[in-house]
Amino acid sequence: MARGKRSGEFERIARYFAPLAADVPGARELRDDCAFLELPEGQELVVKTDAIAEGVHYLSDDPPELIARKALRVNLSDLAAKGAVPRWYLLNAAFRRDHDDAWVAAFARGLAKDQAEFDVRLVGGDTITAPGPAQFSVTALGTVRATWGLHRSGAHAGDDIYVTGTIGDGALGLLACRGTLTGLKPRQIEHLVQRYRLPLPRVDLGHHLLGVANAALDISDGLVADLGHLCESSGLAATIEEARVPLSPAARATLVLNPALIETVLTGGDDYEILFAAPGSAAKVLEHRAREARTPITRIGSLTAGKGVRVVDAAGKPRILSRGGWTHS
Repeated sequence: MARGKRSGEFERIARYFAPLAADVPGARELRDDCAFLELPEGQELVVKTDAIAEGVHYLSDDPPELIARKALRVNLSDLAAKGAVPRWYLLNAAFRRDHDDAWVAAFARGLAKDQAEFDVRLVGGDTITAPGPAQFSVTALGTVRATWGLHRSGAHAGDDIYVTGTIGDGALGLLACRGTLTGLKPRQIEHLVQRYRLPLPRVDLGHHLLGVANAALDISDGLVADLGHLCESSGLAATIEEARVPLSPAARATLVLNPALIETVLTGGDDYEILFAAPGSAAKVLEHRAREARTPITRIGSLTAGKGVRVVDAAGKPRILSRGGWTHS
C-alpha cells in the first residue's frame, strides 16, 4: 500500500495542532517553548498526566480519531474525580513512521471534537516520529476552589461507597474487540467496543461532589483495585455488595452467557467512572446533584475500620478473586 504524504514536525504542528490552541493567548500559537496560563483568583491548579500506548491501551487498527479522544479523556476522568474543571492540556505524541498526514489530520479532528465537548484547550507539547509502536501522553490541567479538591485519603469509617455509570463495560469491550465474546447481539458488542474505545469522563458530576463527598478517584485499574487504593490512603476497609454493582444491559447479557466473567467486570479496568465515598447523611443531596449533572450514581457498599477490600455476593458470601486489578508492570 502506498504511503500518503507525511509532513515534517513543525509543519505538522502548525497545520494540525496550532489551530487547537488558537483561542488561548498564553499558548502563543504553539510557537514558544512554554505556555503562560493565568489562574482564576482563589483557584488551585490540578495536574494529571497519563499515556496510552499502542497494543496496551488501544488496538493498532483503532480509528485515529478515537485514539486521540481516549488519550484526552482518560486524563479528564482523573480531573473529574478531584472535582476540578478541565481548562487546558499538553500533548506529547510519538507517531509511527507510517502515520501519514491523513492519519494525523483524523487524530487532530478527534481532539477538536472533545475540546468542544469538554471546553478544554491544547496549550503545548511535543511531537516525534518513531519506528513504533505509537504512544500518546496527555497532561491535563484543571482548576478547583482552593483547598476544596477531593483526594483518596479523606474517607471515614461508616461512609457509603458510590460509583458513577456502569462497571465492566471497558474490560468486556476489550474482549469484544479481540473477538473472544460470543453469543451477544451485534448492538451489545457495539456498545462494549465503544465503551472500551471511547470512555466518558464524568466532568459534569465532578465539581458537584465538592463539599459532599469525602474522597474520590477514577476507576482505571479496576473497581476492586482502585477501591483498594482509596482504602489504603484513608486507612480503612471496604465491602462491595456485588448485587449492587451497576451493569449495562450488554454486560448483564455477557454474564448470563459466561458467569465467570464477573471477575473481569470487577477487576478488569478501563471503566473511567468516578468512585467516591460519602456519609450516609448525604444521600439525598447526592441524588439531587447527580440529577443536576445528568449522571447516574449507585451506592455499592460501605467503609469500615480495618484493611482491604472484600466482595460479597447476593447471599453475603465472600467472592474469592484471583487478582485485584490491572497493573502496568
